[in-house]
Amino acid sequence: MDCESLNETCSKKSISCKKSIKKSTTPCFVVSRSAKEWSNAQNALAYLNVADTLPHRSEGESVLLDHIPQNARRILDLGTGDGRLIRSIKSIRPEIDAVALDVSPTMLNSAREYFADDSSVNVIEHDLSEPLPDLDYFDAVVSSFAIHHLRHERKQSLYEEVYDILNPTGIFCNLEHVASPSVELHIRFLSAIGYTPGKEDKANRLLPMETQLGWLRNLGFVEVDCYWKWLEMALLIGYKA
Repeated sequence: MDCESLNETCSKKSISCKKSIKKSTTPCFVVSRSAKEWSNAQNALAYLNVADTLPHRSEGESVLLDHIPQNARRILDLGTGDGRLIRSIKSIRPEIDAVALDVSPTMLNSAREYFADDSSVNVIEHDLSEPLPDLDYFDAVVSSFAIHHLRHERKQSLYEEVYDILNPTGIFCNLEHVASPSVELHIRFLSAIGYTPGKEDKANRLLPMETQLGWLRNLGFVEVDCYWKWLEMALLIGYKA
């Protein structure tokens, strides 16, 4: 559930909940990936400071890594941040060439510094709210907690662009923050990661997992499913037919 929806529902259930949401401006662990939001170094650094402390995140990443095809030679990372996911992939598959997209100057600087001596990784500035640039084709497209910041219609069009740039039998792996089916479960998730509704970023645009899986199937992806999930953290995977 996105923060806007949470505000509306909480207003019906609890006035104190609504006041708590309005009162705080502290960023949650998922801060906006818009160009405007990420131009602020404080927001980017706030994310980096907690990225390694998220419960069970490494579990989801491990399952994602397990599904990178053995014959994959070229990978695209959407919303790479400081290059965390690419670093993990390269640690076990050093032969892979990678393209990493992000919009945050702070994130881009961090990723470029880390991969400065690795010519097989190309870090590119790009706002995911805009159509993907011409990057040729990939054996795998991956993403980790980035796409949920986009408007829903852009999420859907981005999935279509991903399908189009995948090689035959290519894979799309999206480790994502998805919406809970109820306010109660959403608050339980926030509590589990050490936050309250008042700390959540209003720029979040969460969408139910089932909706996104349906989009992937309609585009032509096969073997579409949620391959791992913990509360609002889910790994959505689809293969190109």
